[in-house]
Amino acid sequence: MSNVLTVFAALLAGLTLASPATSLSAQQAVDCPDVDQLTAGMDPALAHIRYLADDALEGRGAGTNGARCAAQYIADQFEAIGLAGAGPNGSYFQAFPIPAGVVLGAGSTLRTPQSSYTLSEDWIPFGYSASAAITGTLLYGGDGINRPGDPDNEYPTLDITGRIVVVEDGDLRAPLSQALQTDAHFKASVAAGRDAGGMIVLLGDGRALPDLSGETRAALGIPVAAVRGDAADRIRQAARRGDRVFLAASVQPRAVEARNVAALLPGSDPTLADEVLIIGAHYDHLGFGGEGSLDPDVREVHNGADDNASGTSGLIEIARALSESDRRPARSVLFLAFTGEEKGLWGSSHYVRNPLLPIERTVAMLNMDMIGRLEGGTLIVHGVGTAEEWTDVLLAANQSTARPLSIATTPEGFGPSDHASFYGEGLPVLHFFSNTHVDYHRPSDDWEKIDIEGLGRIVDLVIEVAFDLAGVSGSDERIALTPIEPDLAAAHGQDPSASTTGGGYGPYLGTIPDMVPVDSGLRLTGVREGSPAAIAGIRGGDVVVEFGGNQVGDIYTYTYALQEHEPGDSVEIVVLRDGERLTFTAVLGDRR
Repeated sequence: MSNVLTVFAALLAGLTLASPATSLSAQQAVDCPDVDQLTAGMDPALAHIRYLADDALEGRGAGTNGARCAAQYIADQFEAIGLAGAGPNGSYFQAFPIPAGVVLGAGSTLRTPQSSYTLSEDWIPFGYSASAAITGTLLYGGDGINRPGDPDNEYPTLDITGRIVVVEDGDLRAPLSQALQTDAHFKASVAAGRDAGGMIVLLGDGRALPDLSGETRAALGIPVAAVRGDAADRIRQAARRGDRVFLAASVQPRAVEARNVAALLPGSDPTLADEVLIIGAHYDHLGFGGEGSLDPDVREVHNGADDNASGTSGLIEIARALSESDRRPARSVLFLAFTGEEKGLWGSSHYVRNPLLPIERTVAMLNMDMIGRLEGGTLIVHGVGTAEEWTDVLLAANQSTARPLSIATTPEGFGPSDHASFYGEGLPVLHFFSNTHVDYHRPSDDWEKIDIEGLGRIVDLVIEVAFDLAGVSGSDERIALTPIEPDLAAAHGQDPSASTTGGGYGPYLGTIPDMVPVDSGLRLTGVREGSPAAIAGIRGGDVVVEFGGNQVGDIYTYTYALQEHEPGDSVEIVVLRDGERLTFTAVLGDRR
């Protein structure tokens, strides 16, 4: 389950993929571990988890070799069950490009009249730097932090127009601070908004140059460089003298192929077979940790046995059960294993924009994420507020199982897993979840800790819900859901965790971001009913490109622009809607 939507610093922002430095077709075949050697003699449901959560798959990070092995395993299981591939040309894969860091291009140069600096030793462009060259005057800006109300607040009074601003990394007054304004990306974004020509960030003692391989934020409009060690001292002195500098940065985005896995069980009723029930789970996890990990300073394989090898195992076993049952589903059932969920619902968002089967013929989506640690507890089912009939459907299905569960329900259709992408399209959704635990998003989420008996009970429940929705051949009894539109559900008390404003205090707009990268701006999945955004006329599907006069390149710059304001401020927001540029005025609310 992704925590990306609830902690904005873990959000992945837009990155242009038009000219990737690494071609998708250049990827080589992957050597995957032997399935039989890992899983011989095991219960099938546990065997899936054992394989997917093996160290050899290196945490199944989206776009990695481990994820490719996982996708192939899932496809092989679907094929062995007898399901047809639902991808292009009958394949089991829906492939799409994802950002995978940046690489240095040719020509990056940093030079003052007194010194030339060695790339990758003294300095390096940040991965979010513009690929651009500028000759200009250096201007020393301290730590580049605006401190309103402080009598010594000099930085916002400096004229940085056209200058290459030199700032210290972090907060000089509070070196341990992790506040937003201490981040180099934030400082560079603010400088770009103030028409600076570029920025150089001086790294503290012992700080390494940034690693470009994991950078996924959109390029800013100015070149931005990091300098360390003795070189930082020389640049600091040059900036205080107001020396001229030549700064050229060249970075190129890198893309790799990611894969959703899709298989279809055709409906048995000729009049209903073109209607589709989707059952899904994501199979990716956090790789070696880092961003998103709750042990962020530990570089170890995060196997994600519960998150979400458990849901993927459930998906495979539900596919087997529906395929082999004497009860033949009247409607078609599409089984989807998503990648990129941990990055911000990339796989499911890609699917709803590029559906393999028509969204308008899809009746509902059932999602499983972290169903492997029930351990006698209560199953949580989100989304009962997305269709009028869900509560009755769940109650009846639970009573139909051999081992009924204790179930707690919530109405929310938006949330940090793949069902949110489908609810954003107006589909009824249910999200099955056995709750978090101490191993969540840590290296210790291993297969030995799975409650396989509890997982089986959840699988039995989802099977019964699936039969209720898909109907059974030869029977007229099937559920016709009455969707509750996202805005209406929000008005009934939802507080979508996907809101970019997060929880707590501060200015509130009420937007729900789509985390899939776009070329520029921030696409909105929806807006909350009655929110400032809705009142202003902003809609789901709009792409925000300006906020209060600031250019919006991604979720980060959008958040920075929002946080510059206070509740009650009136701001102009520019969006692209169906290719047309529209301007709206919103009065920000107070999240309090």
